[in-house]
Amino acid sequence: MGFEEMDVDTIWMDGEFTDWADAQVHVLTHSLHYGTAVFEGVRCYDTEQGPAIFRWEEHLDRLYQSAAALDHEIEHTREELTEATLELIRRQDLRSCYIRPLVYYGYDSLGVSPEECPTDTMIACWPWGAYLGEEALEEGVDVMVSSWRKHHSSMIPTNVKATGAYINSMLAGEEARGNGYIEAIVLNKEGDVAEGPGENVFMVNDGEIYTPGLAESILDGITRQTVIDIATDLGYEVHEEAKIARGQLYTADELFFTGTAAEVTPIRTVDDKEIGAGTRGPVTEEIQQRFFDVVERRTDDYDDWFSYV
Repeated sequence: MGFEEMDVDTIWMDGEFTDWADAQVHVLTHSLHYGTAVFEGVRCYDTEQGPAIFRWEEHLDRLYQSAAALDHEIEHTREELTEATLELIRRQDLRSCYIRPLVYYGYDSLGVSPEECPTDTMIACWPWGAYLGEEALEEGVDVMVSSWRKHHSSMIPTNVKATGAYINSMLAGEEARGNGYIEAIVLNKEGDVAEGPGENVFMVNDGEIYTPGLAESILDGITRQTVIDIATDLGYEVHEEAKIARGQLYTADELFFTGTAAEVTPIRTVDDKEIGAGTRGPVTEEIQQRFFDVVERRTDDYDDWFSYV
């Protein structure tokens, strides 16, 4: 569904609520040319207690950390960004939505150095369902190992959620879709598993759970940490600093993606090889069900993860 088909009409830009159609920047905006913006993707869920933003504080932490790494000075406090987001959801009467804060170097000069450019901030939100498709949550997705490698942290900081770095993700994802797959898995420069284009990867073997560690050139996903916490509380042994070889993907009992957009999505095949029974595995199903019980507030656990609108 394109934006024109969605019932949204307002974007927050540096302290002002702006009509959706008027939320524009100059074509010589620095971040448009050099990928020097940082951003977050956050979900707000429809719950019996009202709309609730999931792990907003953790997303803000990462936004400010990413901004600092690129020398952005955000001119708005956490409280301002929080109230702007809550008001944006209220104004558009959204029960559930995806939230996109973006911090970028604006219009002033166009040398590679952004020294003279202002740091601008915007927040938008809109309805967005299951990222990889509603049926994927139950049936799983077919993926391929991409020929594109994930950039190493000595090249671009992989713990920073920067727009320019997502060229890598776009290339890997489009390669997969062009070959008839739903999504990709990207290896790091050593040839071990890093992550998906917009997701972290988990593997299940013999009832234990493995996910690549931060040293494997991955983004420190907030949903990744959520699933680690949930799985640990369910009694699973979680190896969160794992090194996973490509060949281990094909022999895994279960594989699944996690991410704000993807939530918890099973992987049923990799390079046309069935994973386990080729269906959502029992460990994945239990974690996925627990995840949705939590985010849709069918349980009182983890209430401190939510900011209620």
